[in-house]
Amino acid sequence: MRKTKARVLIIEDDISINEAYAMILAKSGYSVQSAYDGNEGLEKVASFKPEVVLLDLRMPHLDGVGVLTELTAKQKKDMHIIVLSNYDMQKEIDEAYKLGAERYILKAWASPLDLVQLVENSLKN
Repeated sequence: MRKTKARVLIIEDDISINEAYAMILAKSGYSVQSAYDGNEGLEKVASFKPEVVLLDLRMPHLDGVGVLTELTAKQKKDMHIIVLSNYDMQKEIDEAYKLGAERYILKAWASPLDLVQLVENSLKN
């Protein structure tokens, strides 16, 4: 019997990036759901209970730091959170690490293979 891989939630407002990440991870055997802003992401965290969250820092309505603040307040420390951005936002990146993010990745530099490897490495730790 094939073991089901982990649940991954992608919180990313760029539709094409979100869909590409979802396709790559689903093809690698992960159970994947997507959210397109921080508020929707928090709703999906509650219902989907992901083991890994790929979180964009810059989004409408509620940004990545806001999502991390909410998750920290709700004691969601059992999730692996990988922060993604296309911008070098050092203040926000530092805050994300303080709030429990495991990694920061510049989206433009993450190949499909890198993305799968990041998720797998997070789950091993």
